[in-house]
Amino acid sequence: MAQRKTSTPPPRAWQRMLSGRRLDLLDPSPFDIEIEDIAQGLARVARWNGQTLGEHAFSVAEHSLIVERLCGELEPSWAAKWRMAALLHDAPEYVIGDMISPFKSALGFDYQAFEAKLERAVHTRFGLPAQLPRYVKTTIKKADRLCAFFEAVQLAGFSVEDAREFFGKPPLGLRVDIPVRSTAEVQGDYVARFEALLLAMDEEDRPAGRKAGRP
Repeated sequence: MAQRKTSTPPPRAWQRMLSGRRLDLLDPSPFDIEIEDIAQGLARVARWNGQTLGEHAFSVAEHSLIVERLCGELEPSWAAKWRMAALLHDAPEYVIGDMISPFKSALGFDYQAFEAKLERAVHTRFGLPAQLPRYVKTTIKKADRLCAFFEAVQLAGFSVEDAREFFGKPPLGLRVDIPVRSTAEVQGDYVARFEALLLAMDEEDRPAGRKAGRP
């Protein structure tokens, strides 16, 4: 007598967020992405695999706030949407965590494709182009490496020489003080900065003559 074959259910490929959203990890929908979930995750993801000085872990959310601020210094005339892109540049890590660069390289294309799919969904959700212009990506990457240099020297035990070798030499006179703050404080600041940039984006998108304060 032939035995009946039993089908194995497919593995679960979604994650339930605290907002109640179910995010499909293989095919993320912009409709299932909320800034509160991103802030919650990034404020709890440690940079440098947690190998940093201080009472608290140095989080991806804090790093993102600094990178966005550095982009404003590098490009003072930037539109708010590009500042928003800088704030969200590591947003996929609220789902996949922060992997150090050598490990990302070892994982190769599959990891990068997954990260890019999540990034496109985040951009679409918050009114950014799915693919950022090259000059915007280049500036964000420059700010990211500048931030990493100061993190490495101040928190991660790198010598200045080693940090220059891996992340480049910062411009003469530039110094960034890297704070180490509590999760709750960083999370709150991340959401507040997002909301401020969202208002600025809305203001920039209004037709001429209909800016705030005008009839």
